[in-house]
Amino acid sequence: MNTTGPADKGLRLIPFRGLRYVPERIGSLSAVTSPPYDVVVRPDGLHHLESADPHNIVRLILPQATTPADRHRQAASTLEEWLSEGVLAPDPEPALYVYEQRRGELLQRGVIGALALSAPADGIVLPHEDVMPDVVADRAALMRTTAANLEPLLLTYRKGDETSGAAAVIERTISRSPLLATTTEDGFSHRLWSVTDPGDLAEITDDLAHHQALIADGHHRWATYLRLRDEHPVPGPWGYGLVLLIDTARYPLQVRSIHRLLHGLPVDRAVAALAGSFRIRTVDGPLPEALDALADAAASGNAFLLAGDGRFQLVDRPDPSLLARTVPADRPAAWRSLDATVLHATLLDHIWRIPDAPEHIAYIHDTEAAVSKAEHDGSTAVLMHPVREDVVRELALQGVTMPRKSTSFGPKPATGLVLRSLALG
Repeated sequence: MNTTGPADKGLRLIPFRGLRYVPERIGSLSAVTSPPYDVVVRPDGLHHLESADPHNIVRLILPQATTPADRHRQAASTLEEWLSEGVLAPDPEPALYVYEQRRGELLQRGVIGALALSAPADGIVLPHEDVMPDVVADRAALMRTTAANLEPLLLTYRKGDETSGAAAVIERTISRSPLLATTTEDGFSHRLWSVTDPGDLAEITDDLAHHQALIADGHHRWATYLRLRDEHPVPGPWGYGLVLLIDTARYPLQVRSIHRLLHGLPVDRAVAALAGSFRIRTVDGPLPEALDALADAAASGNAFLLAGDGRFQLVDRPDPSLLARTVPADRPAAWRSLDATVLHATLLDHIWRIPDAPEHIAYIHDTEAAVSKAEHDGSTAVLMHPVREDVVRELALQGVTMPRKSTSFGPKPATGLVLRSLALG
């Protein structure tokens, strides 16, 4: 995605003094990092991270206490304690940061900085999913109380030219020794460099000023940034938010699904309610083979894989008249045909009559975890097939948002490598 308009109509990324872990004060860098807050599978994943190191970043992004207000105050207190004890410390000067992730042949590089928050109508940053108000309120309260951006959201743009601009700066920067390097338990290696040279910073600034970006991951954090900016109208640090910018023309992201776990709905009841409205078939496992069957069915239309009783039920070929009655007609055809649209408008709202609220639906990124949780609870996991990136991008350009939690772009940046304190600007 790019534009050729004036510089003040594009992305503006500014340096900041990153807060980073002091190596001498922790067991290992890998032991204090975490996936983004919404990817942590709770409670098992949360307990695993908490036990990995007493200073794991999950104690800031997912603090544990009896009430939301207590959780947020605990995170702020923990952050203040770690700063006073020298567990975290600010870098000596403002910088942009080049960030690299690698696992096997998968390589991703981008730039982390504080992005000037534009108005949604400006079209500089394009969301593609709806958000849940309660999650935004919780993230806003956490960010407000800690006065910190604890993890970057992931934005993408498209350029592809490695001879100038941010790409050229990245290539020059990675020839130097990194500030940090670690390998996390998921097999990804991570490296981080600082960019402080005025010429390099100017080159990145001039390049990004002609681009717009798509939110790949972090819609709730973006909505949180905008809410807090509106609460602090005087120009200052609240007018910026921590982001990682990736040029997907050079480093394509993977698009994965986010699955649904329907609490209290056994698979047999879920399947019975769909009889006559969808084609329903039992497909063989194991899970990878069942997902292949889902992919084949999804190539021809809406399809879902239900799990939770030790088997897999492939649900596809919805009744066209049912879709016509239940799917809103005031959106583009590409939106109306999305699996997530049909799932929410037709299955959840009309057939199963399940409210989209945390007590009824959980959103789980990991496929195996979704199936395991459903089988353990006697509930239903609805496994989704990924949406193509070009569909996401086209809808975003039209200003049309997809149902929340429709996609999961990755790989996602590790949380805990660099934080941004609003007190430092």
